[in-house]
Amino acid sequence: MTPLRVLAFLLFVASGSCSLLYQVVWLRLAFAAFGIVTPVLSVVLSVFMLGLALGSWLAGRCAEPLVARTRRSAAVLYGLAEWGIGLGALVVPWAFACGEEWLLSFGEASSTGYMWLSALVIAASLLPFATLMGATFPLMMAFLRAHDRGGEDSFSFLYLGNVIGAMTGALATALVLIEALGFHRTLLVAAFANAVIGAVAFLLPRLARRIATAAAGAVAPARTAAAPHRRLGSDAAAVLSPRLRKWLLFGTGFTSMAMEVVWTRAFTPVLQTTIYAFASVLTVYLLATWIGSWSYRRHLRRQRPLGADLLLAVLFPASLLPLVLADPRWIDSPAVVLVSIVPISALLGYLTPQLVDEHARGEPRAAGSAYATNVLGCIAGPLVAGYLLLPGLGVKWSLLLLAAAYPAFLLPALRARPRPATLGAAGAGVLVLTLAVAVVTTHEDPAVYGSAEVRRDHVASVVSTGTGMDRRLLVNGVGITNLTPVTKVMAHLPLVMRPQLPQSTLAICFGMGTTFRSLTTWGGRTTAVELVPSVRDAFGYYWSDAAVVMARPGARVVIDDGRRFLKRTAELFDLITIDPPPPVEAAGSSLLYSVEFYRTVRARLAPGGLLAQWFPGGEQAIEQAVANSLFRSFPHVLVYRAVEDYGTHFLASEHPIAPPTAAEAVARLPPDALRDALEWHPEYQPQQIWEIVLGKRVAIESVLPADRRLAITDDRPFNEYFLLRRSLQSLRAMLDRTLPMPAAGGDNR
Repeated sequence: MTPLRVLAFLLFVASGSCSLLYQVVWLRLAFAAFGIVTPVLSVVLSVFMLGLALGSWLAGRCAEPLVARTRRSAAVLYGLAEWGIGLGALVVPWAFACGEEWLLSFGEASSTGYMWLSALVIAASLLPFATLMGATFPLMMAFLRAHDRGGEDSFSFLYLGNVIGAMTGALATALVLIEALGFHRTLLVAAFANAVIGAVAFLLPRLARRIATAAAGAVAPARTAAAPHRRLGSDAAAVLSPRLRKWLLFGTGFTSMAMEVVWTRAFTPVLQTTIYAFASVLTVYLLATWIGSWSYRRHLRRQRPLGADLLLAVLFPASLLPLVLADPRWIDSPAVVLVSIVPISALLGYLTPQLVDEHARGEPRAAGSAYATNVLGCIAGPLVAGYLLLPGLGVKWSLLLLAAAYPAFLLPALRARPRPATLGAAGAGVLVLTLAVAVVTTHEDPAVYGSAEVRRDHVASVVSTGTGMDRRLLVNGVGITNLTPVTKVMAHLPLVMRPQLPQSTLAICFGMGTTFRSLTTWGGRTTAVELVPSVRDAFGYYWSDAAVVMARPGARVVIDDGRRFLKRTAELFDLITIDPPPPVEAAGSSLLYSVEFYRTVRARLAPGGLLAQWFPGGEQAIEQAVANSLFRSFPHVLVYRAVEDYGTHFLASEHPIAPPTAAEAVARLPPDALRDALEWHPEYQPQQIWEIVLGKRVAIESVLPADRRLAITDDRPFNEYFLLRRSLQSLRAMLDRTLPMPAAGGDNR
């Protein structure tokens, strides 16, 4: 391998790492600015992919003409592109903040209108930098084509480096950088890396000239040592026409990204909802892609790449493995679930660069067009999966339909030349398909729970199961809540702190609707904000009087992100209750625990209004961070341990909060609210219940951290990113157990 190719490879490793870092951080910043809703996720990913496709296509067409017109090396253009990408670290957060502020002026615009406008802001913010990322492949290919005669495989060579970088970037960002530095400093690390990459790229033409000069002085040895021209016209290509090859590039991009969306929903019951679960899926996917790309490069060096017909035949059963191995009746192992995506990811990692190599043969324009075709499939796949397949078909039939694309592409190859290995792999696919159709179930299947109602929409799959007080709510297979007095106390405890009846109350996170139902018994306007439409639609499963509750004057449920709703509404509330979805480490949950969020809540509280924040329990440091974030944001905070010893209630206000006696609390409850509070415990007298609830007050100082710098902010989501600190705590505990302690009193004779 020549020095130029080695350096180009290393640059693409570093560049790929930065790209994944940007994608992870920009997505989270978009959630904070525009709401944790599926449309925001889809728009960010689609714009990212659109930029890659646009940049690849444009640079492929313009790279060599631009080099000829400017008389600049393509490596210099590549370096400028990297510098431009680095600017995104500063520009994108600023653009998101400006867009968020601008959209607030639209007030109570419809959710659909808001999402169209937010999509335009996201696209305008991300597209220039994603386009520059897409341009890097053709630009570097143009440089290698002009200065390094190593063959027609330059795309797969750079693709391999990019995948390795993407894998390391995903790991480093999720496991280390964000927890250690926060979002904005992590972006600055990437910007610095882009600057270094660009500076090194500017030196590539000088290195190329030195190599050429050395070669001119030793022509014969140089020709002898030169890498042989690699023949790409393998048996793999013989069965695919150029037109079919481009359709296959689109199809593999479409199915791979669509399957990732479906896998996310299918695997959530096993992997849970922390950022490390999603990081592990992404890392395994990229690792397997790297293995596939490396295997293709290895086979290419031996002039024996696998045939596309065989790859397509093996892809068929491989695409069904994640469905079969995620059956909740058989397997509940994160390792098995993650391993299930390795075969299909590796096969796609092999096939994609092979198809681009065969189509382009080292020519930047053709490579840009082919890669853009693949990325266009990556754009369409998540949108179709998220908005059509999952709501309409669910996890099982979505994966089966997507898997059917591979035998559909295989049929033309089989007509050209059926081989025994190909036919055998296709037969294995038919057997796995039969098993999947006839036997396999998913967490969406009511039979898994014995008795259940299942609802699906573009946000999530919602399961309502159980009877009586054992009813449960599960979202994407994860238990969210059950019927418990805690959720009633979330409404009644803060309201008895007020001597006057509320005019307007708000519950963020609807759940089973228990808190919302209890709030309506106090009169006035009651609003609930819920992210998942199917959660609202399941209200009647838990409460026989759901229709009566919804018909009460002023009662309404808004489908929206809670934080975004607060920023958009002009209404002031006497009480805002918040019950973030579990666990407390859930991805995105810090946006409902942060100092910035509490600042937004303060702006929407009426004079004398209260915030009621329920913390479900967990790591003590996280509870301390939540308490300190509230303590920083409000001058008055009360803390009550929850009934059933299940979590903690925080009450916060800008005005002093005077806790009532049990008798005063009972006197302040309207008749309907009193009946609601006693609904599950008719054996108690009202005053007995309130003596229990009010007797669980603890001092705020008992839950505040010793280090008052500990808090949750939008930039430092302390509750979500915990691996480093828990690893260090485990290490210290291990050392304490193994190292001898000094004797007391200082006399160590």
